[in-house]
Amino acid sequence: MAGIFKAYDVRGIVGDLLNPDIAYRIGRAFPKLLENSPASRPREVVVSRDMRESGIGLSEALVRGLRESGVDVLDIGLATTPMNYFAVGHLDVAGGVQCTASHNPAEYNGFKFSIWGARPVSGDEGIPRIERLAEGEQEPPVEQVGSLSELEIMGDYTNFVLAKLGASSGRKLKVVVDAANGMGTLYEPLLERCGIELTPLYFELDGNFPNHEANPLKLDNLADLRRTVLEQGADLGISFDGDADRAAFVDEKGEPLGSDHATALIAGRLLRDAPGKAVVYDVRSSRTVPEYIEQHGGIPIRERVGHSFIKATLRGRDGAFGGELAGHYYFPGAFFADSSMLAVVEILNILNEEQRPLSEIAAPLRRLSKSPEINFEIEDKQAAMDLLKDHYSAGRLDEIDGIRIDFDDWWFNVRPSNTEPLLRLVLEAENDDLLAEKQGELIGLLGEPE
Repeated sequence: MAGIFKAYDVRGIVGDLLNPDIAYRIGRAFPKLLENSPASRPREVVVSRDMRESGIGLSEALVRGLRESGVDVLDIGLATTPMNYFAVGHLDVAGGVQCTASHNPAEYNGFKFSIWGARPVSGDEGIPRIERLAEGEQEPPVEQVGSLSELEIMGDYTNFVLAKLGASSGRKLKVVVDAANGMGTLYEPLLERCGIELTPLYFELDGNFPNHEANPLKLDNLADLRRTVLEQGADLGISFDGDADRAAFVDEKGEPLGSDHATALIAGRLLRDAPGKAVVYDVRSSRTVPEYIEQHGGIPIRERVGHSFIKATLRGRDGAFGGELAGHYYFPGAFFADSSMLAVVEILNILNEEQRPLSEIAAPLRRLSKSPEINFEIEDKQAAMDLLKDHYSAGRLDEIDGIRIDFDDWWFNVRPSNTEPLLRLVLEAENDDLLAEKQGELIGLLGEPE
């Protein structure tokens, strides 16, 4: 089973390593993390799934395992991961499980977990404990198995999201949305209620992803969205990933907006009502992000990559907002969890209030040249990072996540992936020429990227 237990979730190819028997064992294991839950409904767990065909059998087996451990299951059916988090917090239950493999190809599936208040399952008492319990000898089923109830959550979730929508400018924004045949499809009625002129792309649930991979971080997957934005003369393009916990944005010129820049824009708006509060951003973010946060009265907090770290810091600091380069956006009002739809609403609010094109609003954040994330397959990752630390010893070193080394006119971050056997590089410079020079320099030290 070891290959499917990742840093933040369970994920793998459906077959020998992930199948209904293992899903049942995970269902028997997860309730151990919920003992002595302070939730007002401490025996209940929310379960939902994405559109993958394998999710039906895996979810059924998981539910059987949960119930035979004495847990009452609230099945909300097909749902996005943020809807699962919302249900856990809104209903004040002990925890939740979403059956999904996010943006991974069709042959994959998995589980994402949360506990009371939509808190992430993390650390040694999180996924590693589930793994140990699932692999170990399990107790007999309880005499009185837990109940199973079906529950509709979309109505409450819709009201929750729309409550954050500000006044319209009087002109309907034209918005193209690419659901990538994933769970963002469920948001079509909600998007229409946002008062926009919606052009939907690939709003048919299909876990085989017939049009393109459901990963908006890859530019190739934004090609149809970018083209349609230009063809329609749209104000905004939005792309969701497979389980719709991430959103990526494209401006009216068809140019992708970095998720670190989107984090800054959303933070700037939210800080108007929360002056002096912290905003958490990840170590890969542009230098313009903390500058923008400070300019808008916030306290920028740099954190390591990963939702459990961002959420914990945001909650611990009672912050205003958090965001990651990967397209995750975290809101205190959403139980400090990811909410792609709240990020969409805030970008719509900004466009309605500013009544300027997104490219113009974002221009100050885009003044530097930044690379995408570049991946290297390196066996001895620590040795590679030590080499870079020595080579660039004149820079300012931050080891919060791998190494980030800053110079006056450029910086880079190299960190081991939390989910794959890779070393990841991001760098930013004052101009394109310097970026190209330093990127070539780093590749010369690290070897050719994958």
